[in-house]
Amino acid sequence: MEAALSEPVLVLNRLWQAVNVIAAKRAFSLIASGHAQVVHADDESFEVFSMMDWLDFSRHNPPLDELEAVRTVRHTIRLPRVILLSVFDRVPKKEIKLTRRNVFERDKYTCQYCAKKMPSEELNLDHVIPRHYGGKTTWENIVCSCIKCNSRKANRLPHEASMRLIRKPSVPKWRPVISLAARGKKHEAWKHFLDVAYWNVELER
Repeated sequence: MEAALSEPVLVLNRLWQAVNVIAAKRAFSLIASGHAQVVHADDESFEVFSMMDWLDFSRHNPPLDELEAVRTVRHTIRLPRVILLSVFDRVPKKEIKLTRRNVFERDKYTCQYCAKKMPSEELNLDHVIPRHYGGKTTWENIVCSCIKCNSRKANRLPHEASMRLIRKPSVPKWRPVISLAARGKKHEAWKHFLDVAYWNVELER
């Protein structure tokens, strides 16, 4: 039972946006206090359950896997995988870290000059406006570049090297980062709500 209560549960705010991952024990506490409801997906439709409704649902729909339930003296309760907060409607604000991996992810591992997609070991980062021209290390001035294009451009502006960007660099949009899911431990029930993202070491500016 203790292991089951440690299982991860995805938390949605009142607007059905993923904002956190918590242990099942904490999830049950929020459901029992009326601060959250269980979200259950069934054939692409979603139902929400209060604690009493979830007890009734668990009684009529016992889980196939014993590890998917918590047993008490009187009840066998299905583990919730997703809960919906009753009042919280904010999305945590977080600035995206400017990292090598994040730039590669934003640019889809594609050289922004020759448009060739390559493995990360064949890619580099390029300052569109070189540093000696005053170019800064920002999302709007850093792009993914293959080694060949990077060497060709060198410390010049793109037009000076007769090169053109395939798209203008910009700050990528951020969705709530669920660190547990980013490490690979996620559940099928989360797929409707979760965009997986993971961020590493920030580049020097």
